[in-house]
Amino acid sequence: QVRLVESGGGSVQAGGSLRLSCAASGYIYNTDCMGWFRQAPGKEREGVAARDNRGRTRYTDSARGRFTISKDTAENTLYLQMNSLKPEDTAIYYCAAGCYIATFTTEAYDTWGQGTQVTVSS
Repeated sequence: QVRLVESGGGSVQAGGSLRLSCAASGYIYNTDCMGWFRQAPGKEREGVAARDNRGRTRYTDSARGRFTISKDTAENTLYLQMNSLKPEDTAIYYCAAGCYIATFTTEAYDTWGQGTQVTVSS
């Protein structure tokens, strides 16, 4: 079974940057297509960025131009570089694996990490 562990969250001021990591371990069979999601208090989980098995990426409107998803295939680690952070980016960020296309549909993913908290203050 694949295990995903996120790290790199923290507290920053608006305009700052963070780099999230998602390390995959265990029986790695479904990490060719992965994505980042986030969930703010009282809100539904929403997509942020996704990357398919060919390296094609997709971003939501809120992330495009500020966030970059990338993957170190040799290390089985997914990254999310977040720049120009805003208070509305405050949420728990989750990585997920198992998709076939770069999608923001949560049902398309079968493995999730435990999440890492990102807090952006104004």
